[in-house]
Amino acid sequence: MESTSKIYVAGHTGMVGSAMVRLLEKRSFRNLVLRTSRELDLTRQAEVESFFASEQPEYVFDAAARVGGIMANKTYRAEFIYNNMQIQNNIIHSAYTHNVKKLLFFSSSCIYPRICPQPMSEDHLWTGTLEPTNEPYAVAKLAGMSMCRAYNEQYGTQFVSVIPTNLYGPNDNYDPQNSHVMASLIQKFHIAKVRREQSVILWGTGTPRRELMYVDDAVDASVHIMENYAGNDPVNIGIGSDASIRELAETVRDVVGYHGRIEFDASKPDGAPQKLLDVARLSSLQWKSQTSLEQGIKQAYAWYLQSPFVVH
Repeated sequence: MESTSKIYVAGHTGMVGSAMVRLLEKRSFRNLVLRTSRELDLTRQAEVESFFASEQPEYVFDAAARVGGIMANKTYRAEFIYNNMQIQNNIIHSAYTHNVKKLLFFSSSCIYPRICPQPMSEDHLWTGTLEPTNEPYAVAKLAGMSMCRAYNEQYGTQFVSVIPTNLYGPNDNYDPQNSHVMASLIQKFHIAKVRREQSVILWGTGTPRRELMYVDDAVDASVHIMENYAGNDPVNIGIGSDASIRELAETVRDVVGYHGRIEFDASKPDGAPQKLLDVARLSSLQWKSQTSLEQGIKQAYAWYLQSPFVVH
């Protein structure tokens, strides 16, 4: 990509998309094409086709998706498969029909089998049953990756898929019903601190292990992949290490400065027992994460304190 290349970032108001815009602008890419969902409904094929025809982007980062945590995945199952299939179908096909030079599609680590060898290698995809709580979303993301590969094989496109681990950071979703694990933990402990509550109750047993990556690192890896990788196979994006939910909760508690107890409600679902990505393929491209967990949480909490989501 050149500094003058026309780059479309789909989903630029979300956590990943906004981090991508920050990074590209920092690196002096000055020809970015951005549209809010009000300006462009990505679920509408005609609108997307018209947009690509008029704007003619050269490169596309597809970070547009309907996303959420365990509660959202259990509640909005139909929307999660329908909306995500529509969005990615429209963007990927329009990228082909309007001769986009290269596209990067953001998938999700929830596409791996529920019971999967750890760490999870890209070779483990399609080898087992998905986690039931997020199956519709995972099926949509798997379809998007298959679509990228199929278009490469049939039409000679350069569409690359990446599989980020659990991400957190600025512009994360703090809706109590839809938030992911890190945003949920930050908000729960902050509210408990403000209200001087004696304990914080978390879902599950606290034993599942999760790999958490600061979003700015993930988009840095994505740009590196866009510029240095052209294979059909997807690339995991992660840090290569994980921690239990209990350990994550304790770290967030310390960063927030909450001094009460942590309790777990084992009647609520845990989700997958472990989700750690094998980052050998990413490492072979000479890239490594730079932000430590504690540093990332401090930065995420600082953003939350200045956000409209903060509870006083």
